Amino acid sequence: MILLARSEEKLNHLANFLPSGTKVKIIFQDLSNIESLKVKVKDLLKEIGPIEILVNNAGGPKAGLLLEAQPEEFLNAFQTHVIASHVLTQLLVPGMKEKKYGRIINIVSTSVKIPIPNLGVSNTIRGAMASWAKTLAHEVGPFGITVNNILPGFTETERLEKLKIATSEKLNKSTAEVEKMWLDSIPAKRFARAEETAQAIAFLASPNASYINGINLPVDGGRTGSL
Repeated sequence: MILLARSEEKLNHLANFLPSGTKVKIIFQDLSNIESLKVKVKDLLKEIGPIEILVNNAGGPKAGLLLEAQPEEFLNAFQTHVIASHVLTQLLVPGMKEKKYGRIINIVSTSVKIPIPNLGVSNTIRGAMASWAKTLAHEVGPFGITVNNILPGFTETERLEKLKIATSEKLNKSTAEVEKMWLDSIPAKRFARAEETAQAIAFLASPNASYINGINLPVDGGRTGSL
């Protein structure tokens, strides 16, 4: 298993959390530095050979109204989401084709289906990511490679806590009121656990999902109000 992210502390914590005996290689890399990313991944491929499963996941842009967003916010988010995912895909797909097996799984957002208020930049970039993935699914499908998106709903993470604070400030409500408002919108009446999203990813990465390609899969407790 290869873990790639910019936070040494979080990567080491995750590595310790994995089952004993799991072979783990850690790469510290900021996704905004594309040239450095290319060099490190090329070196990795020379060392270990083809990689068959790619999970793209980058931190979401800060909350805020679309009209208040600065142009550089879009450019920075596009770089770390679409461009970084594209570069990684270009580097790994040849090996997937060689193996006649590949899984590209993108962690996006339910805003792909219904834009979320006060997440102007994020909604824009997530939509771009979904369109990129759907286009790619058609191109690589003939080679035994699938491309799918996981759309997490409200999930118990640091990101959720930050959004809760930002929303409470914007609406002039307490974080407890915001949390209740969100919970009331979810048929399951609870937030997701991170491992529930991970289980959906594991399924899409498996041979059992070989005929699932180009989809957006919400993992949201039924919250998203679209078919």
